[in-house]
Amino acid sequence: MKLVTAMCVLLMLTGLTACGEGGTPAVELTVVEAFMQDAEAVKRGQALFIGTCAGYCHKTTPEETDALFLFDCQWKHGGGDQEIFDTVTNGVPNTRMVGFGSNFPEGEDDLWKIIAYLRINQQACS
Repeated sequence: MKLVTAMCVLLMLTGLTACGEGGTPAVELTVVEAFMQDAEAVKRGQALFIGTCAGYCHKTTPEETDALFLFDCQWKHGGGDQEIFDTVTNGVPNTRMVGFGSNFPEGEDDLWKIIAYLRINQQACS
């Protein structure tokens, strides 16, 4: 009986320590969510967007242009973070959206920061 009690106590303690501090499991953020919480990362994303994306095609306000407005909820080529990343990296065939590959100064991190900037400034979607 003492062995059963000891095993139960051991299992309970193991379960509590697995929950982390405060008894709740830690939530792992995506790279975009982490950058969204970093003011410097969002600021860099904004500068890159304005200098690269808005400087040539996409605008920061909904204007009449052939480039899509990226702050609304109507994404033509997929609106998930990875889909946006892939679209910017690879481009869109038969459009003027060329692929940027990893040509940003800080590589992929810069692209994730641009996506974080878009997310923070995106209109609320229902």
